[in-house]
Amino acid sequence: MQHTLTNPITFSGVGLHSGKTVMMRLVPAPADHGVVFKHLAHKQGKNLIPALYDNVVDTRLCTVIANRHGARVGTIEHIMAALRGMGVDNVLVEVDADEVPIMDGSSKPFVDSIQKTGLVEQASPRRAIKILKTITVQEGDKSITLSPSDVPVYAGRIHFENTPIIGQQDYTLRLVNGNFAHDVADCRTFGFEKDAMMLRAAGLGLGGSLENAVILNDDGVMNPEGLRCSDEFVRHKILDAVGDLYLAGGVILGQYSGYKAGHALNNAILHALFADKNAWMPVDLMADIDESEAVILRHPARAARLAVH
Repeated sequence: MQHTLTNPITFSGVGLHSGKTVMMRLVPAPADHGVVFKHLAHKQGKNLIPALYDNVVDTRLCTVIANRHGARVGTIEHIMAALRGMGVDNVLVEVDADEVPIMDGSSKPFVDSIQKTGLVEQASPRRAIKILKTITVQEGDKSITLSPSDVPVYAGRIHFENTPIIGQQDYTLRLVNGNFAHDVADCRTFGFEKDAMMLRAAGLGLGGSLENAVILNDDGVMNPEGLRCSDEFVRHKILDAVGDLYLAGGVILGQYSGYKAGHALNNAILHALFADKNAWMPVDLMADIDESEAVILRHPARAARLAVH
């Protein structure tokens, strides 16, 4: 069934790019509401942004969504991943700036707070998008494939030829039984010292630090505490993919396989998927435990409410 939060949750942290303090509040929402962002600095009635793939307007440094009135919120991938990983279907995300607070660079602070607050079951089945056939998008040597699977699976491979500490890494996450929380939620975003310097010169990345990202230089990892796991880099890419694909408007019931993938390609695969009406089917999930033990029921009337524009 669908779920929302038991109580509101408030977060305060620095914005990765602005360097300013950002306040964000997660507010329980009714069934079939979905995930919607509310930009508090914009005029009431013009500040709502549904978290949907076709509202994405920028994917260069993070995932940014916007509405037609000019309200926009960026760096949403980590909170979106936490909501998907913890099974939150309906929530209003209030934020007072153009970006979500970066926190420690992972989804763990969000996951911990959601676990502490708890969820409320609602009287509507979970919305899902069942993958019926294989869809692939490619850009140069980068690619993503969505293929049929009865269990949500996220598989990724990264390859940094000139960075030995990363090199080639592979990881596969079966998104069932709370695996997100203990397998990838604490894996941080990462970058290179030389790139961070260029970003700051351009007025970006002003909030980035060793407190909220893994930073590498020619000698290796600069963070005094080191890595949280040896393959933290690829696990964070999986975290990003979980968040970006939750912009489908419901659970993706299929397998994601990415090679050197990022936010742009994650958004492109959703556009390619929904452009092919034979590649997916809207379904409701009726499950006692999780998607791996789901009985899939199709409801054409409710399918119209899936956020597929």
